[in-house]
Amino acid sequence: MLIPVWLSSNIVSVGLVCFGSYFLPKVEAYAEYINGGLGKGFGEQIAWKTLDKGLDEAKSKQLPVMLIIHKSWCGACKALKPQFASSKEIHNLSEHLIMVNTGDDDEPKDKKYAPDGAYFPRILFLGPNGEVLTEYFNEQGHPQYKYYYSSPESIAVTMKKVVSNSKKFKVPDEL
Repeated sequence: MLIPVWLSSNIVSVGLVCFGSYFLPKVEAYAEYINGGLGKGFGEQIAWKTLDKGLDEAKSKQLPVMLIIHKSWCGACKALKPQFASSKEIHNLSEHLIMVNTGDDDEPKDKKYAPDGAYFPRILFLGPNGEVLTEYFNEQGHPQYKYYYSSPESIAVTMKKVVSNSKKFKVPDEL
């Protein structure tokens, strides 16, 4: 029995769509695993989000966001990664924030994410509505590069301040 050409091409098309829809998510998940996942070397034990998902979750949960902006080629970023990833204090504090990790291709392009320049790494804290909270920065660092951190200890100091003030972000139940 011969199958008409138009029918066989439709069968092939449907087969490719089914194949792609089944395997593509698995390939993407595997690629994320191979590339270090959303942690990108900053610690897979942390519940990282993409920027879009993180901002959505921050808004719905009324929590602040900690945003790391780094590059794979950056020496300071490479030095910070293992220190950050092994810090129990950062891990514990991260449970009270929405954690977002961006680098290379997913670096946010909006100028608001570079309040004092586009250096790397930068760590910014955002309010639940996505605004950069410029009052939270590395007070132990260089005043020209306020969002640059070179140690997990200095990061934890700022994280503690944000977490302790996070109640101000909560919307009262009576509203």
